[in-house]
Amino acid sequence: MRKALVIGGGVAGPVAALALRRAGIDATVYEAYPSTADGIGGTLAIAPNGLAALAVVGARDAVVDSGLPIPRSVLSFGSKEVELPRLSGLPPMRLVHRADLYRTLYDVAVAGGVKFEHGKRLVAIDDAGDGVTARFADGGTATADVLIGADGVHSTVRGLIDPDAPGPSYTGMLGFESIVDRPVPTPTGTMCFTFGRRAYYLYWRRPDGRTQFGANLPQDRPMSLAEARAVPAAEWLRRLRAAYGDDDPGGDLVRHIDPAQLTVTGSLHIMPPVPRWHRGRVVLVGDAVHAPSNSSGQGASLAIESAVELARCLRDLPDAPSAFTAYERLRRARVERIAARAAKINHVKAPGPVARAMMPILMRLMLKTAMRPEKTFGPDQRFSIDWSARAELALARA
Repeated sequence: MRKALVIGGGVAGPVAALALRRAGIDATVYEAYPSTADGIGGTLAIAPNGLAALAVVGARDAVVDSGLPIPRSVLSFGSKEVELPRLSGLPPMRLVHRADLYRTLYDVAVAGGVKFEHGKRLVAIDDAGDGVTARFADGGTATADVLIGADGVHSTVRGLIDPDAPGPSYTGMLGFESIVDRPVPTPTGTMCFTFGRRAYYLYWRRPDGRTQFGANLPQDRPMSLAEARAVPAAEWLRRLRAAYGDDDPGGDLVRHIDPAQLTVTGSLHIMPPVPRWHRGRVVLVGDAVHAPSNSSGQGASLAIESAVELARCLRDLPDAPSAFTAYERLRRARVERIAARAAKINHVKAPGPVARAMMPILMRLMLKTAMRPEKTFGPDQRFSIDWSARAELALARA
């Protein structure tokens, strides 16, 4: 294999293209939007395992420089607060704005020789057996040895691989973020995960002394980003104050949000298990095939890992079908285990009446889990891909 088409220029796409180039495969990224995603989206966490995967493609330092380290995390419920223990010997997770991550990965990829083509919305795929052709809405085409769908939870490629493939599932929550010109009594570098009286929220102190506030507001039905942003900020602030007004410090924070600083990050979705990850010369990577909820703290990191693993399999296996089969075998169990655990947490973050009544019990269970970090999070965060080892060796150990 000498050439690959990568559909989607978010997180997994540029990383896959960089890893493919390192594997000796030329890759071009085709993005549906007319430009890069500057100014779009909320905040992402890059876990230690995500940083390890970024190091393989030479993007770790750039992402670290653009992010805020979070060496300390606190879980609170009412008046009870517990500091979550860290895994020893690992770097802290990094918080980075989604748009900054996109721009950083884009810049690193371009510097590494990756080509990007914007305004290329995929509409069809022709897999002739000896090559695959992508057809775009503007009438253009591109042909290569393999096509990689890195086009997110609403993936077009997923439906072209399998018309019966499941789509994303709504978590019952709508995401919001804001920078609030109010201090909180926590040091910079501490993330506070808080279960308020009516809903879940989080906050952290920024280096400039202001506070970053994030909320997962329960919402009966999913809304498109355009639909959610069409609602006046004053209405969303009314709902946020109703949900968090009696919490400390949540109430003070939401009462001081400037409407111009409120960002709706959109309805939160997860991907259920996808039966078919690949077909012929076409394969899925990242959120297109595995998107755990943001409760996992692993969505971007898993996408980055999978992009690197896919490139290693294409480097080491003799043809596309065997490479894709190996890739799925190496990735499916890991990503589905993390997604399943995060889905359980969602039920606590968006509780119904019965769950709200059981919240003290649920909280004790969560604390018990959190206090066993090596068993609970060690396999997630200590994971790394040995790029120098052949994929066959990893398969033998799987």
